[in-house]
Parts: sequence; C-alpha cells; structure tokens
Amino acid sequence: MDTTASPRVLVIGLDPYRVPGPWDPEPVARAIEAGLAKFAEHGVGVETCLIGLDGSDDVEVVVGSALRAHPWECVTVGGGLRHSDGQVELLELIINLIRRYAPAAAIAFNSAPDTTYEAAARWIE
Repeated sequence: MDTTASPRVLVIGLDPYRVPGPWDPEPVARAIEAGLAKFAEHGVGVETCLIGLDGSDDVEVVVGSALRAHPWECVTVGGGLRHSDGQVELLELIINLIRRYAPAAAIAFNSAPDTTYEAAARWIE
C-alpha cells in the first residue's frame, strides 16, 4: 500500500498470508491496513515491504530493493519479525540491510500492526 504523498516511511514486516501455520491471517491483515490508513490521514507517504516465511522470497533482494527505492526518513520494522525467537537471524539480516541501504533513516518498532504510524511519527518531522 502506498499513499499519494511522497513516500517517507517504509514498513517492513511479515505478509500474514505467507506465514505458515494453522491460523487466520485476516485479523492481522486488517490491522496492518488500519495502521497504514493512519499515514494517509496524516498526509505521510508510506510503502510496505511484506515478506513471506514460506520460502517464496529472496529476503535480501526484496528488502534491499525496497530500501533502495527512495531516500527513507524512517523504516519501521513490524513485530512479527521481532517477537519470534525463530526469526532472530531474519531480524538481524533486515536491520543490517537497513543500515547498509538506508543509513540516514531512523528505525522504528511498532507495538502492534495498528500502531505503525505512531511508531514512525516518533522519528519523522
């Protein structure tokens, strides 16, 4: 999702439809959309980079391309990447990609998908 405003914030997170397991991705997908809608309400451009845990993404290529697409003011990393002990190496990879391709960007962490704007707003002017 992106807004009509020039993108200033990149949100990197897990695509709820591509996370294996017996669970319903719809509530998470709705919460992500609700969080992104707040950017439009505040006139802040946002883009997402949602990756799967199903092996369908080359994470370094997908995330690296998204990070190089614009000069980001802030990159927000979603909780699905941070709250799983099984994803520590993936989180490290993403943080190091941010450092490499968007070194001037602030890094923010949301507490839930619907608080993504608030997390980024702490770091953008």
